[in-house]
Amino acid sequence: MKAILALEDGTIFEGSSIGATGTATGEVCFNTAVAGYQELITNPASRGLIPVMTYPLIGNYGIADMDNESDRPQTNALVVTELARLHSNWNSTEDMGSWMSRHGMVGIAGVDCRAITTHIRDNGSMRGCVTTELSEEEAVATAKAAQTLAGSNLVKEVTTGNTYMWEGDSRAWKLPNKTVGDMTNYSELPAAIGKMVVYDFGVARSTLATLRRHGFECTVVPADTPAESVLALQPDAVFLSDGPGDAAVLTAPVAEIAKLTGKLPIAGMGIGHQVLALAFGGKTSKLKFGHHGANQPVKDERIGHVLITTQNESFTVEASSLPAELEVIQTNMNDNTVAALRHKTLPIYTVQYQAADIAGPKEYDSYYTEITKMIQAAKA
Repeated sequence: MKAILALEDGTIFEGSSIGATGTATGEVCFNTAVAGYQELITNPASRGLIPVMTYPLIGNYGIADMDNESDRPQTNALVVTELARLHSNWNSTEDMGSWMSRHGMVGIAGVDCRAITTHIRDNGSMRGCVTTELSEEEAVATAKAAQTLAGSNLVKEVTTGNTYMWEGDSRAWKLPNKTVGDMTNYSELPAAIGKMVVYDFGVARSTLATLRRHGFECTVVPADTPAESVLALQPDAVFLSDGPGDAAVLTAPVAEIAKLTGKLPIAGMGIGHQVLALAFGGKTSKLKFGHHGANQPVKDERIGHVLITTQNESFTVEASSLPAELEVIQTNMNDNTVAALRHKTLPIYTVQYQAADIAGPKEYDSYYTEITKMIQAAKA
């Protein structure tokens, strides 16, 4: 079946429908990851996006239930050059096309993703419409009328409605010299070294699993949880999760995080990193085409070491807006934007990238080593 991708500037790409039929809108961005498509699609931080996958063949290892970052697809649609007809993976439970159809996810294949990427790189991310049912003119109009990512509060769509203790899932997690098949079996995990309250701005399962693997018991709370309620739980630290949309509209969470500064160690990533900066009076702004992929180079300014990171961000913290007590300790080498912040006197450390045990580079461990030392020092 024919499908089209229409951008708000009137550019049209024609291809074939994959997944469900229908119409979907969102911000079109390009993603340079070679693997990890399932983690990307099911990550709540991807809500509102239509990723264009630059790797030419997607779906070749199918869908494995244990690799889901949430219980459903989160991206609004998907654009690929080619969707694999056959898949091969011992963990696979379903082919990608069937999985997309079952979840009502619209997609398009058979388009020149290199041309789309070049167009976005030159002109910036823009709203788009993927459709199997609208004319080109209708699709462009629909794209123009779609919600913009800037100013959008997508966190309210993905945050938990209730506080809960995370007890793991059935995903297999590799530990030193051992593979754990069931995260509820805590005897297979390191002994807990502390209690972490996780603000759920769209937390991925891998983030919770990574925190638990590093010894933290995680209590997950809604994004608008008052600081007093967090303190009543008597945690050793607070973690601000990644999530979708524009942090600048999260005025209530920003105010509550501001109340926690100086009372507890705070760590975080992605939109959580931006919320922390906002809590100190900083500002955020929209990136031209964002950081989306598993090969984003980040330089640690303290030691000159370069990390290769996984990122899925559309906004950045403006370095010039930060108060003197917040230090930029890492920068993105592609555009020199802020990649990590640390407070000069308080136990606070946040990163822009996705520091979790997901598909992609594994250099995030240094972050967890540092925040663990930070939290332990604060407890001493």
